[in-house]
Amino acid sequence: MNGEIKENAPLLGTCSSSAFAKTPVPVKIWYGCGMFGGNVMNTLLATFLLSYYTDTALMGVAAVGTMFFLTRILDGVTDIIMGGIVDRTNTRFGKCRPWLFAAAPLMAVGIIAILHVPMGASDTWKLAYAYITYIFLNCIVFTMFGISNSALLARLTLNVNDRTTIVTIQGLFNNLSAIVFGSITVFIVQTVGWTGTSIIMGLIAGIFILIEALGTKEVVGIDAETGRLNVKEASMKKAVPIVLKNKYFYILVLIGVFTLLMNANAIGSSIFYVNNVIKDPAFMGVLMSIGGLPGLVMLIILPLVAPKIGKRYFMMIGCALLLVGFFICGIANGNKALVLIGTIIRSLGTGPLFACQNAFIADITDYGEWKYGIRTEGLISSSQSIGSKIGIGLGSGATGWALAVGGYIGGAAVQPASAMGAINFAFGWLGLIFSVCLLVFVLLMNVEKYLPEIKTALQTKYAAEGK
Repeated sequence: MNGEIKENAPLLGTCSSSAFAKTPVPVKIWYGCGMFGGNVMNTLLATFLLSYYTDTALMGVAAVGTMFFLTRILDGVTDIIMGGIVDRTNTRFGKCRPWLFAAAPLMAVGIIAILHVPMGASDTWKLAYAYITYIFLNCIVFTMFGISNSALLARLTLNVNDRTTIVTIQGLFNNLSAIVFGSITVFIVQTVGWTGTSIIMGLIAGIFILIEALGTKEVVGIDAETGRLNVKEASMKKAVPIVLKNKYFYILVLIGVFTLLMNANAIGSSIFYVNNVIKDPAFMGVLMSIGGLPGLVMLIILPLVAPKIGKRYFMMIGCALLLVGFFICGIANGNKALVLIGTIIRSLGTGPLFACQNAFIADITDYGEWKYGIRTEGLISSSQSIGSKIGIGLGSGATGWALAVGGYIGGAAVQPASAMGAINFAFGWLGLIFSVCLLVFVLLMNVEKYLPEIKTALQTKYAAEGK
């Protein structure tokens, strides 16, 4: 085959041209809906769960922080297992969508359950219940959703620029979910209590994930006539070693860890900051709504900027903004204006980090197939799932441990000076430290330099194989 293969050139076989074609706009929207639903859980766990455990269920802050950390071990195992399951799935709905159908009702059940700690029980039983429900929701249900959702992007299209647009739309839904539920959750809790809040959030999460499952369609590697996978499936024994050879798998894990570590700590510490330093709980809604809007702006310009400068450089800009934003938050000392400015700048920096990760999953999947001959969307997607959940757990845990070291007293009207210092540290300087680490790993993510060669090679391969 001579010359460059054009983006939408007709290829041999029954599904090649559709695999490289652009995804219809409605499908992009339905795909984004899933992340809107999934981020209901993320917002709950990152923003309100630690406060719920310590100030409502009256559980020890150190014990809760340790729980967040210990469950990460199991989480990593379930992520790898689920990635392998997705790669081995072959149904008329594809590889990923069946698991979205399963995740939708389970997500609703998990969110409702996690906010029903038995208040009259002993401390030991409360902690046991927290472990059980947290593992079910985060380590099992969200693993099922997160990996199948991330892997689905690589199965919607092989068009690299179109993936950026899809990720942008998904990011808009992600940020919108965070803004909406970050802003109104306190009001909902004050109105209907945690029981009513859990039902509302659970149903919304489940419905939006179901919308994604119903509205999307897998086309990469799917035979147009049979609707079944037309690819060779690799066993876990063969696929796992291949994925572990892929250096970008590890880099993406670390980017995911530090992105969510930074974000979960920043958001989780915010509720303690507004309650104890600013002493205005209602200001949390202002922070979540106004602070989230700049991230939407960065997502909107992603499709315009990324093709010109690349996703990695866009993420580097985001890291620089994070450093500035956290520095301002660190010196704010309760000043609302400085807190808002720092939060807005931090939000501008967060946007590129979240927006580009899923697109990198698809790029790394293509890289792995090009370099090693095996396509493993599920296992590669586990990198993002592992990274995000380790980040959420460690971020919430870091906040809890910082407060515990400072002597934070759950439910107390007045906190000791050491606890106030810990809250200030967690809100500003800890995030700055995480952002420096994040910048280092972003600098190492240079997979984009291979994409032109990968695109040509895969188009030629698919044409020759008649896929």
